Amino acid sequence: MAADLGELLVPYMPTIRVPRTGDRVFKSECAFSFDSPESEGGLYVCMNTFLGFGREHVERHYRKTGQSVYMHLKRHVKELNRDFNGEDYEYEDEAKLVIFPDHFEIPLPNIEELPALVSESVTIACDAVLNASSAYKKQEPESWEEEIQVSKHARSLRQLDNDVRIPPNGWKCQKCEMRENLWLNLTDGAVLCGKWFFDGSGGNGHALEHFRETKYPLAVKLDTITPDGADVYSFEEEEAVLDPQVSEHLSHFGIDMLQMQKRVKNGHHIDNNTRTRVSEWEVIQESGMKLKAVYGSGYTGVKNLGNSCYLGTVMQVLFSIPDFQRMYVGNLQRIFDYSPLDPTGDFATQIVCDIPGFSLQHQQKGVSPRMLKALVSRGHPEFCSNRQQDAHEFLLHIINLVERNSAGSENPSDAFRFLVEERVQCCQSRRVRYTQRVDYGIQVPTPFEAATNREELLTYEAKRKEAEENMRAPPEPVRARIPFTACLQAFTEPENVPDFWSSALQAKSAGVKTCRFASFPEYLIVQIKKFTFGVDWVPKKLDVAIDVPDFLDLNRLRAAGLQASEEELPDIMPPIVLPEDTRGMSVCPLAFKTQTPEIDEAAAMQLAEMGFPLEACRKAVYYTGNMGPEMAFNWIIAHMEEPDFAEPLTLPSMIPDPSPTTSDSPMGATPLGNSPPEESVSILTSMGFPRNHSIQALKATNNNLERALDWIFTHPEVEESDTLSEMADTEPNDNTFSNANSHNDFMLSPDRETSGPRIKDGPGRYELFAFISHMGASTMSGHYVCHIKKEGRWVIYNDHKVCLSERPPKDLGYIYFYHRLPSS
Repeated sequence: MAADLGELLVPYMPTIRVPRTGDRVFKSECAFSFDSPESEGGLYVCMNTFLGFGREHVERHYRKTGQSVYMHLKRHVKELNRDFNGEDYEYEDEAKLVIFPDHFEIPLPNIEELPALVSESVTIACDAVLNASSAYKKQEPESWEEEIQVSKHARSLRQLDNDVRIPPNGWKCQKCEMRENLWLNLTDGAVLCGKWFFDGSGGNGHALEHFRETKYPLAVKLDTITPDGADVYSFEEEEAVLDPQVSEHLSHFGIDMLQMQKRVKNGHHIDNNTRTRVSEWEVIQESGMKLKAVYGSGYTGVKNLGNSCYLGTVMQVLFSIPDFQRMYVGNLQRIFDYSPLDPTGDFATQIVCDIPGFSLQHQQKGVSPRMLKALVSRGHPEFCSNRQQDAHEFLLHIINLVERNSAGSENPSDAFRFLVEERVQCCQSRRVRYTQRVDYGIQVPTPFEAATNREELLTYEAKRKEAEENMRAPPEPVRARIPFTACLQAFTEPENVPDFWSSALQAKSAGVKTCRFASFPEYLIVQIKKFTFGVDWVPKKLDVAIDVPDFLDLNRLRAAGLQASEEELPDIMPPIVLPEDTRGMSVCPLAFKTQTPEIDEAAAMQLAEMGFPLEACRKAVYYTGNMGPEMAFNWIIAHMEEPDFAEPLTLPSMIPDPSPTTSDSPMGATPLGNSPPEESVSILTSMGFPRNHSIQALKATNNNLERALDWIFTHPEVEESDTLSEMADTEPNDNTFSNANSHNDFMLSPDRETSGPRIKDGPGRYELFAFISHMGASTMSGHYVCHIKKEGRWVIYNDHKVCLSERPPKDLGYIYFYHRLPSS
């Protein structure tokens, strides 16, 4: 029998490879599904490409590639022990070679019985596959490669009797008053800041400076002290160390470890300010409630790979939207059949594989998004790391990837795309300019001045400062409660345009900008601007609650366009600013004449009495349109560092030189001789712009995508000719796949169907259907969960756990998702 099996293997010997350095061996997960060695059918690893396939997909790979020899891995779970640390498996592994298409099986222990010529080479290949590291080892959180050792200073550490006592909170660096990344020196009790780190924490390195001055070797990080221990660092040994006597060393400075609060909840990092954060964690995760778990299609969780909850929550929400389901789930078989030979690098395949809730397995333990994370984070400096990320940034990143990979086919992100009308007005001339841009969501500010509990907030802030000055425990934190209407009002308020150049005055002036919806998307993304930077430039989250409504009517924010009473700003570009060494030389084709400006001298004198140079005050009054001392004062504050701040006001008006210009481009830009990058062209064409027009826009803007979009909107007169030339001069595009999957409920805007971005305009009435919440101090730490409304009930998705929500915390969300209500 062994000889017969050996003869069967001989024809396939050239296809059996030994993994080389750099080869990735996918022996833990199927490239098309979540099948693994623990699945019922096990996992088949191709002995040539080292890709893994579940039982359902291995036949397809065999038919597509002709590869016949696979290693079948099966893990048999023997026993499941549960303890306070979670789940612990005892298992037994089984491996054998399988020859397709007849499914001949050769258990690995029997390979030695094969003829020597076959057994030696096959054994080497099989051992190499079995001993190879997982293809995702670099993506998984790694433990310390070396065990932390006890410090040589721990048992003999000398502590000074200087009567230093450390309070339980309110710590700050003794040299710079930093309140982040604080270290307590275990010799003299000095509290000093550490170094600045990539994750936003850190300080000015005063703890290290103190060691260099005193040679006191050990320090403990204050916010890591728990009844179980603390993080200790040895400056002399230059590494993290263990201190078996850390409890005694801390008690020397009045710190009782047993009274210190833990800094970890559910495996995620939280701050030492536990009262606010614990409350936030409990409310958002609905802790303490008996939540009913749900499973099945649409109710499958996503495993947390270690700070990957931002990915899981975003994917859960996106693939609860019918457009994404139709594009990927509806074309599941087609995507699998036309996938490349290495499907691990194909965007559509991995999106389909990792669609939460649509896996055929509906695993109660959740599905693992390793392949998807590896693919979408490739080349991105942040998302490819194991650090926590901003879910909103990742959402935009995914939408961008969907745009890139949807050229020539239905683009599900069309559901989010809308047009914003920007109205800029020159305060001096009162003339206006209207432009449009593409966007995928709105960011609404959180105006604290509109808080309904403002008096309570002011009282808390006064008590907090008093407690801080007296080194007492801070009062119970108070969360600001802000009406959503106030946030929306702040979003629609006019804003100043920095460095605005008025084409009517042909000089810098004050300008204000307002934004309105030129179209309404089918699905509206609303981000609450909860995150800001503190005075120490450390990212922090605002502790606010917003009463976000279930229903939203934005029709009043519909853009109206140019009004009959308004006058447009001239279409004149700002003058070219020449380098200092060429000014005064006869190289500028423009001549200048000086205008006499109209200035409210009374307002200028009022500002001059405050100590500002008179000429600077005159400029401030002029550039703010004579709108009063207060506006002019703001201009002075914004421009007082400029070198010509105090120079007299002169207004050059441009007189074009009659000589021909170097470019015939409408914007004065010189088109590049070479073709723009094809990737940039694909992005524009996927948004519905004609190819020739996209190329022309990129050439005119030096291949800048954002400027190219603006160029397209400001040059509608060339679009018709571009469309005709494209039809005549370019090869026809195969839009069969796109047409076959176009089932839009709303028609594209008729005036932009062929000449602009694809949008799904309609009424501005919406209903809330999902929101993503964040717990923690900043986007670089903490945890994300999402709530989605399905079948009339709210469901909470917390990593792999999916339960019916009892009390969805709509007021503590970070990103909200609305869907358009049908026209009544």
